[in-house]
Parts: sequence; structure tokens; C-alpha cells
Amino acid sequence: MKPVQSGSRRAVLAACLAVAAAGLGSAARADDAAVQAVWAPKQLRFTYLGFTSKYSCDGLGDRVRRTLLTLGARADLKTTPTGCTEGFGRVSPFPGVAATLNVLQPLGDKPPPAGTQTVSAHWKRVDLAPPGDPVRAAGDCELTEQIKESILPLFTARNVEYSSTCLPNQLQVGGTRLKADVLIADPPAPKAP
Repeated sequence: MKPVQSGSRRAVLAACLAVAAAGLGSAARADDAAVQAVWAPKQLRFTYLGFTSKYSCDGLGDRVRRTLLTLGARADLKTTPTGCTEGFGRVSPFPGVAATLNVLQPLGDKPPPAGTQTVSAHWKRVDLAPPGDPVRAAGDCELTEQIKESILPLFTARNVEYSSTCLPNQLQVGGTRLKADVLIADPPAPKAP
């Protein structure tokens, strides 16, 4: 048996990489295809119940609002704090948020409901772990779990990845993660002059 020459190895490797890249490229393009969707109204009543981290009503309200926008809610959403017994900027025992929002729902093969405009959207991978400090992310494990249970179901999501090693009053750094593909509205096309 004759050994393979170095140049031949490179050619074989290049061919294998080209075939793999072509396969991955077509899969990525299929996922990048525009999806026709409509905005659907939703209501949220969310109360945080946790032992490890405590939140003020305004702090929880900001976090829930950012989460809703990250998941693809329309920017005109309205949030109102609830359960605020301790006042602005102070930790409340059971802070909550009520929200009125619109989320995207894909049409699929169905025609849009009468009087409804379709929206061009695409799937986007989002990471709902708080950015930055991993200790802070560990402290948010109960909130992340409640976001998965109470907020994520309001949205059209797929490929949800969730894991948690959350234990009350204990920080498990790197133990909690929540990622999903969600529908995000495409920016409007620029108007022709």
C-alpha cells in the first residue's frame, strides 16, 4: 500500500470541508427563510417567588420587560408593577409584573385572519441568561426557571434548551441556562422615494 502524499491529503481534506460547508450552508439558509406571521395580543400576570434572590418591583419590571423584548414582543408593550408593598427601589417579598403585549405567531399554510396584516419574521437564537457576571446569573436561577414556565409559553419558540441545578439559597455558577429559537419581526423595508 502506497502512502498518501501530503498534497493529496490537503485536497481530500479540502473536498470534505467543502461538502460539509455546503451542507451546513443550505441548512442555515433554510432556517434564514422569511416566515409570514401575525401579531397576537397576550396578557401576562407574573409574580416572582424565590428564595435565593430578591427583587424590587422596578428591578423585576425592568428585567421582565427586557426578557419580553428579547423574546420578540412588539416594542409597544405595557408593563405595570404589582405586589409592591415596600415602595420604589426597595425589595418586595412578592414583586410582580402585569403586561399587555403582542407576540408573533407564524401563519404556516393558513390565510391571515380578516383585517390582519402579515409580518415578515425570521427565527433567531436567544440566550435568556443574564449577561455579564456568572455569579449574578447563578442568583437568577429561580427567575430563569419561572421565565421558562410562565413567560416563554406566550411566544412561538422552538429548540428550547434549559438546564438548571438551582438549589434555594445556594449559588451554582454555570448551572442554569435557557436558550430558544424565537420569531423576531424583520425591520420594515425602506420606502422608495
